[in-house]
Amino acid sequence: MTTAISEEWDQRSIALWLEFPALPEEEFRARHEKLLGELPEGHPVLLFERGAFQDSTGHSDLAVPLYQQALAAGLDGERRRRVAIQMSSSLRNMGRPEEGVALLRAERERGSDHLDDAISATLALCLVDSGHEREAVAEAVAALAPHLPRYQRSMANYARLLLEPEPEQPVEEPVE
Repeated sequence: MTTAISEEWDQRSIALWLEFPALPEEEFRARHEKLLGELPEGHPVLLFERGAFQDSTGHSDLAVPLYQQALAAGLDGERRRRVAIQMSSSLRNMGRPEEGVALLRAERERGSDHLDDAISATLALCLVDSGHEREAVAEAVAALAPHLPRYQRSMANYARLLLEPEPEQPVEEPVE
């Protein structure tokens, strides 16, 4: 199955999602399902979109299986990367942050794009919830550093140093 959809369909989807905060949930659902009805059942974008709806209405437990199905159906491009971010956040909300960490680290290995900072932010949250607070702070500071007007190099170094083991201090011999 081809995962490509028309740019026109994509623009209508984006426009509908921009209305999401202002629409009653049932109205959004009806309009969303009507739009999704233009895609064949089992299409990876349809599965992704249904997962995103579940996520956006507070149903992480229903979103994760849909995201998994979208990936299995061959979701690609930016939506694949968005699934990694959104599913990791959902896994975290479900008390499974370690799975989110693994998913985001694997996604990071796949490449780099404009969603890198969202991956870092979500990874930092998953790390906190999995008991790796120091690594989470390093992740957040490293992601923030390039956006600072000054101190970029210093902050990047501080982030790196948070993850390096502290040098062992020499044991002092007692004075007699």
